[in-house]
Amino acid sequence: QVQLVESGGGLVQAGGSLRLSCAASGRTFRDYDMGWFRLGPGKEREFVAAIRWNGGNTYYTDSAKGRFTISRDNAKNTGYLQMNSLKPEDTAVYYCAARTASLSSMRGYYEYWGQGTQVTVSL
Repeated sequence: QVQLVESGGGLVQAGGSLRLSCAASGRTFRDYDMGWFRLGPGKEREFVAAIRWNGGNTYYTDSAKGRFTISRDNAKNTGYLQMNSLKPEDTAVYYCAARTASLSSMRGYYEYWGQGTQVTVSL
């Protein structure tokens, strides 16, 4: 198993930036694809971004393209989500997720989840 712990959430004004981190422990982090999802108030859980186990390919939901950047440092067992130009509609609990490296859709099933970190964007 792999354990995931998110950090870096907080309150920011619209237009601001935050960098979320996802610290992994347990198994070898580079064996896992990683994704970020979010759950906004009154909304369903939404895919935000994902990155292959080796960092070779990244994927984004349309609303995140051009504003968010997903990355990872396998040597540090940590993944990141840099969020710029934040909007109030980005307000949500953000979850880091991991799955055994696979060729299947990066928007699909993930085996392991963190506890989430709250991101609040004010006007």
